[in-house]
Amino acid sequence: MTCPAIKYDIITISGALGSGKSTIMKMLANRLGYETYSTGNAQRQIAQKYGVTTLELNHIADKNPDIDKEIDGVFATLTQTGKKYVIDSRLAFYFVPSSFKIKLNIDINEAAKRVLNDTSRTSEVQCETTEQMADILRERRASEVARFVTTYNVNIDDESYFDLVVDTTDKTPDDICDIILTALQQ
Repeated sequence: MTCPAIKYDIITISGALGSGKSTIMKMLANRLGYETYSTGNAQRQIAQKYGVTTLELNHIADKNPDIDKEIDGVFATLTQTGKKYVIDSRLAFYFVPSSFKIKLNIDINEAAKRVLNDTSRTSEVQCETTEQMADILRERRASEVARFVTTYNVNIDDESYFDLVVDTTDKTPDDICDIILTALQQ
C-alpha cells in the first residue's frame, strides 16, 4: 500500500534500544516507497568486524571517536543522493535537520523482552533474563547519551528535537506506522 506524497524526502527515526526503530523504518519505507538506512545495522557489522559485542563497541567508542565517525559519516552522502530515505539512527535527526524527526520510546522491560527474542541480534550480549538484558540496555544507553553529549553536544533524550514522539510499549507496528503517516500528512 503506497501513501500519498509527503513533503519530507528524509524521515529519521531515533529512540530507545528495542523500541522498534528497525521494524518501523522498514514498514514506513515500504509504504512510502523510500530507501532505508540503519546505523544499528552498521554498528552491529562494525562490532562483528572487531569481534566484540555492541556494548563493548560502545565502550571502545567512548575512547575512540573514529568509531562514531565510521557509523555517522554516511549521512552527508545520503542527503546528496537525491533519493528518499527512512533512516533508523540515534543521531540522524541531528545530522539531517531538515528531516521529519521521530523518536520512539518504550518501557525498558518491554525493550529487554524484544531484544532477547530477536534472534537476528547476534552481536548483543547474551543474557538469561529480562532483568539482565534491561541492565545491559541501560548501560548501552548511558554510554551513548554521555558520548553524544561529549562528541556532538547533543542530548539524544531531549524530546524537543523531534517532530513526533511515540511510546511503542503497547502498540503494534501497524499502529505506530499509522500514527507516523497521519503526522506526516498534516
